[in-house]
Amino acid sequence: MISINGTQINYYFICKTKLWLFSHNIQMEQESDNVSLGKQLHEKSYKKEKEFLIDNLINVDFIKNKDPIEIHEVKKTQSMEKSHEYQLLYYMHYLKKEKDINNTIGFLNYPNIRKEIKIELTEEKEKELESVLEDIINIINSDIPKPKKSRICRKCAYFEFCFA
Repeated sequence: MISINGTQINYYFICKTKLWLFSHNIQMEQESDNVSLGKQLHEKSYKKEKEFLIDNLINVDFIKNKDPIEIHEVKKTQSMEKSHEYQLLYYMHYLKKEKDINNTIGFLNYPNIRKEIKIELTEEKEKELESVLEDIINIINSDIPKPKKSRICRKCAYFEFCFA
């Protein structure tokens, strides 16, 4: 069985080629200025909050132990909101399926614009997520998808790999 992490969910909505490369251990993000800026934003904006790594698979930006349990994901911009939403939905789904934690609610935090968006894991969203998970496994098990150039490619850590 393939283990899927939050980054793969995120990449699924951004770029299938990036998803495939990352999933085959071709990782270039550690040199990305955007990734570095995102980490700095989290550290600066939420100094008191601690990241949680669950099963070496799910890396939650921070959790508030309330009723319901709050799962928070910190993002730099809203430009990839759908990928952010499904990453957070996946975290809630994972906690439900793997840890039997059913009372969660998610929040996307955008500190640069002082915005917080509430995300709930509904039956409909869970069905969509199950379909996404199946598609991710199919992509990982297939040949590398041909890169499709879009407006976000220039900022991507994989840009030279795809288009050089």
